[in-house]
Amino acid sequence: MTYFDFNSASEQTSFDPIPKGTLVPVRMTIKPGGFDDASQGWTGGYATRNDNTGSVYLNCEFVVTNGEFARRKMWSLIGLHSPKGPEWANMGRTFVKAILNSARGVHPNDGSPVAQNARRISGFADLDGIEFLGKVDWDKDQNGQDKNVIKSAIQPDHKEYAALMGQPVRMPSHVHSAPQNATPSLPAVPTRPAWAQ
Repeated sequence: MTYFDFNSASEQTSFDPIPKGTLVPVRMTIKPGGFDDASQGWTGGYATRNDNTGSVYLNCEFVVTNGEFARRKMWSLIGLHSPKGPEWANMGRTFVKAILNSARGVHPNDGSPVAQNARRISGFADLDGIEFLGKVDWDKDQNGQDKNVIKSAIQPDHKEYAALMGQPVRMPSHVHSAPQNATPSLPAVPTRPAWAQ
């Protein structure tokens, strides 16, 4: 038998789209587009620029890490800039904030210094490989067929977050804003993620 005899090859598997609204743990990776803008802090070649429209975005792949749909893949864009106005970039920043809250177990209403630090990254590299709880949505592909996308992150204020993420939730503290000259105090734990240093 030679490689070119495909009679013995496995049958192609087709998947129905994951039901809209399903909550799934995902790992996000960024396909580098080679576009940098040092004035924005966009370095490392993670961003992609569309030469036709001038829009800039992160080209992201989301892989389901656990559960019924484990290993299924979805693709979505996170907007960074659009010549049409700030709306797309603002939507992108909102999505990234929710991703950080979800990944780091921070309640969206927590305004404490530790929570604020959890919502900061040093660059796009910090988002490459991040794991969080996503909500499956549907969009149309170039052929008009339904495809799965991830456009929102499920944060710790959601009733199913703790069970699906399997991690403790940092509840909002009574501190909603840090004093101007305050030094954030961090919890004493044996090891801390980089954002909590």
